[in-house]
Amino acid sequence: MDEQQTEPKVCYRCVVGGRVQGVFFRASAREQAMRLGVTGYARNLADGRVEVLVCGEIAAVAQLRDWLRTGPSMASVTGVACEPMDYHPHTGFVIDQ
Repeated sequence: MDEQQTEPKVCYRCVVGGRVQGVFFRASAREQAMRLGVTGYARNLADGRVEVLVCGEIAAVAQLRDWLRTGPSMASVTGVACEPMDYHPHTGFVIDQ
């Protein structure tokens, strides 16, 4: 019997502050997530921040969390706060309105 070792999976909910709405932040986050093979969502919050839920293998999630600190070129990130969440699988990475 061939058992494959799979890396544990995690989820993080991150809230990104700064100039992050209207600068393609959510679409760019989705592109990064798809490239890294992680799932979740990105959505605008009423206070001008962006909320990102990212789930997947620890290393890939860490890479997306690192990317959130700078975001796309037009963004100006002033802070990122992330908290671990219970893992639950998602389908793809969606942009919520």
